[in-house]
Amino acid sequence: MRILQTGTWSDIAGRLTRTKRNSEAAGFSLLEIIVVIFLISMMLALVIPSFSVVREKKIKSDARRLASVLRYLNDSAISTKETFSLGVDFKEKLIVSNGPEGEKTRRFESLYAVELQSKGMVSEGELIIFFGPLGASEAFSFFLKDEGAAMTVVFNPLSGRVKVLEDLS
Repeated sequence: MRILQTGTWSDIAGRLTRTKRNSEAAGFSLLEIIVVIFLISMMLALVIPSFSVVREKKIKSDARRLASVLRYLNDSAISTKETFSLGVDFKEKLIVSNGPEGEKTRRFESLYAVELQSKGMVSEGELIIFFGPLGASEAFSFFLKDEGAAMTVVFNPLSGRVKVLEDLS
């Protein structure tokens, strides 16, 4: 057995304390930093893909809500023999429906453009679509766009049907 240094207990305790203080001041070891970076990257790998799923669900939800509003206005106009309107404000991304229950305003963040048979593609300003006693008088399509996702809501005036299409482009 080899003794490196002799001295009193207070000398040994002082040396141990100094050694401990020096290692505390040195910071984290490389292994600790690698483990923390690995754990953070694993958490991000699980969380980041869910954000794109949330955006995709939002645009699908907007498309279904819009299709529901269009069906409701068309069916209500035919059944009550009254004229109702649907106003579109592209700047504010609002759709204002004047139906049997009065005026309702809905925000569609992904609203991009509307294509009408009579006017073509409209993506600026305001637009009003009327639903008369025979339903809407022309076919139109609403285009919804979000980062990486696009949907189209198509209204057919002959059948009164509304289709929600997912754009694959």
